[in-house]
Amino acid sequence: MTLPVYLYGHPVLRKVSDTVTADYKDLRQLIADMYETMYASEGVGLAAPQIGRNDRIVVIDADPVGDSFEECKGRKLTLINPEIEILGDQTETRYEGCLSLPGLSEKVKRVEHIRLRWLDEDFQPHEEEISGFLARIVQHECDHLEGKMYIDHISPIRKQLIKGKLADIAGGRIRCDYPVRYAPRKK
Repeated sequence: MTLPVYLYGHPVLRKVSDTVTADYKDLRQLIADMYETMYASEGVGLAAPQIGRNDRIVVIDADPVGDSFEECKGRKLTLINPEIEILGDQTETRYEGCLSLPGLSEKVKRVEHIRLRWLDEDFQPHEEEISGFLARIVQHECDHLEGKMYIDHISPIRKQLIKGKLADIAGGRIRCDYPVRYAPRKK
């Protein structure tokens, strides 16, 4: 089932997500719904807070950008309770977008090499060193689990310049090609 993507301004996007346990009810269905939502929204990653769930779950299918970034070819990951360790200090600045910030993209500086530890949908542990654009996707999605968004990594000047666009998203004054949930209206 395609679920609505929660947009900037919704409080769930700013909460630190809860650890997921093996007795999580309907986990496989939630993961399937997250993939369906991600594909319907034409994204390459989706974190549970983006569908209103305060849980440490991320789905990624980086293959659509595999022609541009070799490390993304054929990479499909379901991450439960992911942990990132930064490896080295090499960084790269690239444009990022986000399904929760439709119509925006900004340059974000991120580290190029990480070690990722996670559980899969069967709660089997995994560990892998990841580099390049795939590392960027993982970091972007895992930020959501910490209540962060890519705009938290941009300069104050850039943030000031997009203030109006952020207000439009938070105020529900935008249109999207995929189902969305706007922030609750303040009374």
